[in-house]
Amino acid sequence: MTDLRMALDAYIDVFEAISPDRLDVFDTVCDRDVRFVDPFNDVRGLDRFKDVFRHMYATLEEPRFTILDTAVGDNAGYIRWQFDFVLRGEAVRIGGMSEVLFGADGVVKEHIDHWDSSIQVYGRIPILGAVVRWVRGRLSA
Repeated sequence: MTDLRMALDAYIDVFEAISPDRLDVFDTVCDRDVRFVDPFNDVRGLDRFKDVFRHMYATLEEPRFTILDTAVGDNAGYIRWQFDFVLRGEAVRIGGMSEVLFGADGVVKEHIDHWDSSIQVYGRIPILGAVVRWVRGRLSA
């Protein structure tokens, strides 16, 4: 097994073990200056990274990540995931992919999430969802 594969597996193990009172588990696998990017956030630093998850636990009910697949490239690891949660009594499922860049020391330097917020989030909002669907329809082949 390559060092990158082992680092990715260790990160996934930690990621699957997080809970509102166990965010310190990221301390063992993330650089203190880690960068996290998703459609709503672009933060740098371990404390700000953990703040994203604190916010997730404060605003969503029963948030849960399921890892569906992983891959290792020459310089990064990739995680395909499913994120399930309840928001205002409605079950929601979001699918996406994370690009995880590691330093030479095997710790996470960047975690970049790639997922479609237009349909998976904005598309669920009354009125705005109709506009998003209309725009997507106009732009599609």
